[in-house]
Amino acid sequence: MTELTFSESYRTHGFLLEVAGTACPVTKVTGLSEGSTDTIEQPVGGSPVVLKISSGVVKFETLVIERNMDGSPFDRLFQDWFKEMFALNGASGGSSVRRNGAVIKLENGQEVLRFAFYEGWVKSSKFADLEAGSTNLFKQTVEIEHNGLERVA
Repeated sequence: MTELTFSESYRTHGFLLEVAGTACPVTKVTGLSEGSTDTIEQPVGGSPVVLKISSGVVKFETLVIERNMDGSPFDRLFQDWFKEMFALNGASGGSSVRRNGAVIKLENGQEVLRFAFYEGWVKSSKFADLEAGSTNLFKQTVEIEHNGLERVA
């Protein structure tokens, strides 16, 4: 058998979302950013040169996950987390109800990458439109704000 002379890239399918130790199947994840910082332009007096320096403040993108609503226990996991934060009747925890988690990239069923996020909280939860003539799946989109995301494996 001939050996490959190059490394095959990972595919974008095959991944899980882990929230507080529970692995959840999801259909899409966006916002996998290790962070960014703003640029400050610093003019140099007496020179036509403008230096570019970092603001020093690191910002992280919102993680946006999409999942199928299927009656599984994962429906309850996200519902309970949201209810802890935004109770309609009674005390609400707001953004103090936080969870650590990870986006786990699988290749042929094996973990090859892990992106850990820290102190995540549900910014929004919304559902697909209901349409009688459609054959679309009923999906939930959850936006998770967090205090950092890093590639750990």
